[in-house]
Amino acid sequence: MKDKELTDDSNLERDDKDRADGGHPVATGVGALSGGAAGAAIGTAVGGPIGTVVGAVIGAVAGGAGGYAVGEAIDPAAEDAYWRENHERQPFAKSGTFDKYRPGYQTGYEGWNRYGAEKRTFEEVEPDLQRDYRESETDLPWNEGRDATRAAWTRAERGEAVKVPISEEEGQGRQA
Repeated sequence: MKDKELTDDSNLERDDKDRADGGHPVATGVGALSGGAAGAAIGTAVGGPIGTVVGAVIGAVAGGAGGYAVGEAIDPAAEDAYWRENHERQPFAKSGTFDKYRPGYQTGYEGWNRYGAEKRTFEEVEPDLQRDYRESETDLPWNEGRDATRAAWTRAERGEAVKVPISEEEGQGRQA
């Protein structure tokens, strides 16, 4: 029965919906537990029993937010594989191979990880992305690699990029 539950497509769809709606629950929970414990310890040292409660609440909220962010990171290996497989479908692919455009794709999905939570548009973060792209030491000029960056950014912005959820095992190991 448990094997069926692990491979049941409806469970996978529900898990994806849960992450899309409110982040990864394990990552958020682990962050909340860790933050709560740290906050309680600091609160006890500073404010006694009342400080323990206040510190635990503040720590849990901050830890939950941090756990949410960890649980929603984009998987660079999966995105690299996606773009390798789908590069030929891009309008600019006639101008070069996947390897030529790889730094652009990478700048896009890593840029979304870095700047996307700020709810800024591609155009708003483009100067930052351009700087990041240039740091990749590619020979392809930004004006040519920009399209790949934009494609990967847009995929991540739509929620289509593969995310790395914190695993149940990792979450349990961090609680100890």
